[in-house]
Amino acid sequence: MKSLKALVKKAKRGDGEAFVSLVKQYEDVLYRTASRLLNNDEDVADAMQEAIISAYERLHTLKNDEYFNTWICKILINKCNSLLNKNKSFSTVDVHVLPDQNNDDFQKIELEDALNSLNKDYRLAFILYYIVGLNIREMSEFLKEPEGTIKSRLSRGKSILRNNYYRKEAIVNEY
Repeated sequence: MKSLKALVKKAKRGDGEAFVSLVKQYEDVLYRTASRLLNNDEDVADAMQEAIISAYERLHTLKNDEYFNTWICKILINKCNSLLNKNKSFSTVDVHVLPDQNNDDFQKIELEDALNSLNKDYRLAFILYYIVGLNIREMSEFLKEPEGTIKSRLSRGKSILRNNYYRKEAIVNEY
């Protein structure tokens, strides 16, 4: 697989195949992110398609080639938010946000409800950290928020989950 920077440079010069290769590398992350924010597969497909087209059209605006993943995820999240606002839908988070939980169906439903009870900022922090895989610094740059704010959102979200849903179980791992 060619290096990320090399593919981005080729894509910026108009190489469509290089852009397709870039998108394929991040397709799974993009899908998981959109599916956590949107309610149905049609909206997920629409958001992904719009984000990919927008990214292709605006590729020349990407300043730092190594942040392609963060950049395209931001475009996708903005498209998801636009769809949510347009459809007046509620966002949901799937139970796979947190790694390797017990496969008990009741616990999965309970965890999903707990995550969906978090406010938008906490839920977005969980998605970016646990699904997209961004670290605190990258999340700070991505959201244009101080690192302390990001850490606080993750910590408070975990605290809410622990206090309201999982008092005895250590479901949420520390970062």
